[in-house]
Amino acid sequence: MAALTLQEIVLGEQEFRLISDLVYKHCGINLHDGKKELVRARLAKRLREGNFPSFSDYIRYVLEDPTGQEFSILVDSLSTNLTKFFREDQHFEYLRSQFLPRALAAKQARHDLRIRGWSAGCSTGEEPYSIAITLLEAIAGKGRWDVKLLATDVSTRVLERAQEGIYEKDRLDPIPLPLRSKYLIRRQGRDADVYEVAASLRSVVLFRYLNLIEDWPVKGPLDFVFCRNVMIYFDKPTQGRLINRYYDLLASGGVLFTGHSESLTGIEHKFRYVQPTIYSKP
Repeated sequence: MAALTLQEIVLGEQEFRLISDLVYKHCGINLHDGKKELVRARLAKRLREGNFPSFSDYIRYVLEDPTGQEFSILVDSLSTNLTKFFREDQHFEYLRSQFLPRALAAKQARHDLRIRGWSAGCSTGEEPYSIAITLLEAIAGKGRWDVKLLATDVSTRVLERAQEGIYEKDRLDPIPLPLRSKYLIRRQGRDADVYEVAASLRSVVLFRYLNLIEDWPVKGPLDFVFCRNVMIYFDKPTQGRLINRYYDLLASGGVLFTGHSESLTGIEHKFRYVQPTIYSKP
């Protein structure tokens, strides 16, 4: 009997509900009814790769896997990891032209030469490396600063790619040429169109696995948090809890950046609105 094509693999309502419940309880991703076809299409590929005859067989395998590795693959398959360097440039413009000049001056005045930030939902690394470039450019010529950026994701697959820090040349297009030559290095002995992030960026960014709805081993206070295009996967109660946890973690004057399709409307919080998708802790 021939194997089913991707289009022929059927996801029943009961199986969809079970997958939705598993993913929601694990990491808060809200797979509502409108996501059923996305779930079917993404996981059908995994069923074919693993020769699972049905979704029921696959779910059984996921639940019985003592290593948890298959469940991690399931979550990875359902996570959308669309990203690029300096995506939503208005955030980086605000960071370099407004927030950092003020923050650095205030810190220097009180002899506090530490900068701490968090890229929550860092995907394949373009966001945290873009932030690191912005930070290093801001402190250039201003003495010795202690700069660290935590970069986390729930997907182990994208974290591996982020830590590798190797990108095709066409993915570097959003990076201005002077910064590209300064912070990315052509890999010797490989394709000329493959580049690796420089050691100066690696020294700033710390990649870690982190599930946002669980405990955070993150010590504050932080100067800023990027949590962009992550909350769209959560329901309103989960978004509210997340926003208020970020508030508690930020220093006074710290800033939260959210995605272009995300707002804090309908969420009770204490942040001060700065401009669309940018919020400050008073």
